[in-house]
Order: sequence, then structure tokens, then C-alpha cells
Amino acid sequence: MRPLFRFVTATPLAWALCIGGGTPAPAAESYAGKTIELLVGAPPGGGYDIYARAVAKHFGRNIPGEPTIVVKNMPGAGSAKAAQYISTIAPKDGTSIAGIMPGAIMGPLIDDRTAPMFDPTKVRYVGTANSGTRVCVTLKSGKIQTFADAQKVKAKFGGSSPNDSTFEYGYLHKHTAGALWDVVPGYRGTAEMALAMERGEIDGVCGWDWSSFRSQKPDWLRDNKANMLMQVSIDPHPLLTKMGVPNVFDFVKGEDDRKVVELIVSQTVFHRSYIAPPDTPPALLETLRAAFDKTVADPAFLADAEKLGIDIEPLSGAKVQDVVSKLYATPPAIVDRARKAIRPD
Repeated sequence: MRPLFRFVTATPLAWALCIGGGTPAPAAESYAGKTIELLVGAPPGGGYDIYARAVAKHFGRNIPGEPTIVVKNMPGAGSAKAAQYISTIAPKDGTSIAGIMPGAIMGPLIDDRTAPMFDPTKVRYVGTANSGTRVCVTLKSGKIQTFADAQKVKAKFGGSSPNDSTFEYGYLHKHTAGALWDVVPGYRGTAEMALAMERGEIDGVCGWDWSSFRSQKPDWLRDNKANMLMQVSIDPHPLLTKMGVPNVFDFVKGEDDRKVVELIVSQTVFHRSYIAPPDTPPALLETLRAAFDKTVADPAFLADAEKLGIDIEPLSGAKVQDVVSKLYATPPAIVDRARKAIRPD
């Protein structure tokens, strides 16, 4: 069943997708002889790193002047460290962008424990490469084979840190769907969590990007080693649905909890976002946005994405900007309930 609560998520997205036309874009700015720094707000080897390096490989030649793209990893605080750098330190001349996790964008809205490291409504969105789906995963050799098992049997699920989906979704499903697992934090990305699962340290992971999972652990799918307990997205993923994987909303009973889950899950709309500094000149921003749109439609890029096993469902920077602005207008009562749902008891 599709979620009933549309004020926060689907409606803003629908509004954003209707945006079109407007004034013509400024003439493209040339980047000849320049270098663009692309920061990845996640550790090397994980899904966000894989995506960013795939984008970087093709992004430069779609920008006028074909600048060099240099990828650097800046993990920390669920990508908020990289976003803070972009907001406050990075040059504002269109030569520095960052690929960040959606949790960093949602963090200042739903985490009131610490001062925000940046303002997600002020940074400039270049685009998102994927509007994704997340999954809860266990191994066939473990004690948790279905989500129904997780509602009856104590278990340990891996997590990273606040603002990261593996941490927040773990608690979200505990508080809104009755999972009995404990979240074990401190892991540096899903690659490390996968090793912990194979060693028997933890029983599973929630909030793992489906595309990243397919890219990182293709053997688990090929050799039927893994269970998909649930898929987590606003709308069901066709392949996962064909595989018989239930949707998160199948397990959420109360209407208020459904609204909370929909707010948290709405971040998958801007799943793989790339941002520029708040004061990036409009002409340079338009150049970057146009180049990003060309890149995610580039046959060579799409061929590489297919080889890597990563999904490409892009959204333009202007549309992401609008969706984020509308999410930050969410009613305070729902925001407060969501804050509690993604935190430890």
C-alpha cells in the first residue's frame, strides 16, 4: 500500500517536478585550464564513493573547457563535514563541489541536539544522480530471515553515526515497526559492516542503499547468500517488488508513525546529491547544473553505471533545491516525532 501522507514528500516533489521554463540560462562559463575539486562526504570504497568517482570520470568533458576533476574523500558527521567545508571554506568560484548523503541534508531539520554544521536550504544543488531505495539485509546463515523474525528475536544490526542511514533507519524501524534489534554504531561504512556480518559480529544492516549493495556485494545476490527483509522508499522499487521484498509501510501501523516514516524516507528523493557553495555566481551554477544534467544522460556514463551495477535516476539541481525548501516547511509536530524515532531509546 502506498503511504497516505503526501504533504511532506510526494506533494513537494510533484511541485518541484512541475517546475520548468523560466528565463533562459546564462551563457556557459568556460573552465578551460581549471581544476574542480569533488569532495566525497563518505569513506573510500562505499556506495557514495563509487557514485562520485563514476560521475567525476565523465563530468569534466561535459563542462565547457573540460576542466580536470579531482576526487577527494572527506568523511565525517554523515557528510556534514564535507557540506560544512563547501558552505564556509571552499572557493566560491565554481571549482569546488561535494557529493553528500541525504542524512546530512535532513540532519539540521530533525536533529536538534547540536548546532547545524551548515544550512541545507542555502547551499546550491547541482543535481542528484539517483533517487534511491534502501534495504534491510541479513545473511541466509543467520537467525533473522524475515522482518517478522526481527519483531520476535533479539539481534544486533550495524550502524555508522547520526546522519547516516544505517544508524537512523535502524532506530526508525525499531520505533515505528517493532524491530527488536540493537543498533551497534561506529562502523565506517557499509563495506565494513558487510565484513562484520560475515564474521558474525552483527546480524544485519538497515539503511543500505540498494544500488550500493548490488555494487558492493554482487556475490551475495548471485549466490543467494542474503535476505532482503524490507525495501525502504516512498514508492516500491520494481525489481525488489518482483523479488517479493515487502515495503516498509507494510510494517508501520499507526498513521502518525506513517507520517514520520514518510518524512525520514523522503530524503531518498535526493539520494546522491552534489552541492556547491551558497554564494556560487549564478552563471557558474547554471554551467555546473547543465553539465551535470548532460553527464547523467551521457551514454558513456550510463554504460559505466551499468557495469558498476549502480542505478541512475537523476533529478536536476533546481528541482532538488525546491524539494529541500519544502521539506524544511514540515509541521513542527511531525518533525519532533521524527527526531525521537531515529534516536536511541
